[in-house]
Amino acid sequence: MCSLSAKPTIIAVDGPAASGKGTLARRLAEKFDYAYLDTGALYRAVGVAVLNAGGDPQDDADALAAAQALQLEALNEADTQATLRTAEAGIAASHVAAKPQVRACILQAQRDFALHPPAGKTGAILDGRDIGTIVCPTAAHKLFVTASAEVRAERRFLELRRDNDQLTIDEVLRDIKDRDARDANRDTAPMKQAGDAHLLDTSDLSIEEAVEAALAYIAR
Repeated sequence: MCSLSAKPTIIAVDGPAASGKGTLARRLAEKFDYAYLDTGALYRAVGVAVLNAGGDPQDDADALAAAQALQLEALNEADTQATLRTAEAGIAASHVAAKPQVRACILQAQRDFALHPPAGKTGAILDGRDIGTIVCPTAAHKLFVTASAEVRAERRFLELRRDNDQLTIDEVLRDIKDRDARDANRDTAPMKQAGDAHLLDTSDLSIEEAVEAALAYIAR
């Protein structure tokens, strides 16, 4: 398990879908020259693998088989990244992420990344929904990044409509709310703010302002 006294330094960034946590975490990783892991991409990759195999993301066996075959190295490929950002990938991810067997399979990979960052980095930044509570509960710094459902839906709509001009903002908002409910109410590792995490609401912030606010918190 991650430890405050351990090196490297670990920063946990949690929050709901489209809150801006991923962009923020990447900016912080660049600022500190730390390794970065988008843990949501792990679950998206599992969900997409199930769909590609003709399986059902809600089926325990299908989801576990895909999780066991997951290769972290493949997540950095451009084609893979594009596939993982689709609405279908997000929905599949929320289903497989609710399964205890899948989370247990991926948990150790996340902790290994945090404790042994690649490329000799001196720190690691992980973003997800249970980093500060489950994956690295004693991370040096914890952020819980959020925004209103309406703001998050607008952000996701602008991202997704490039590939789907039939998409409506109402559909995206409904998906955002459904995703929030699944993530917050699942039995295993539900999404919630750690008691010692700093709450950062990005509803009215640009990414530059959010980064400055996060850096100010870390400096304190």
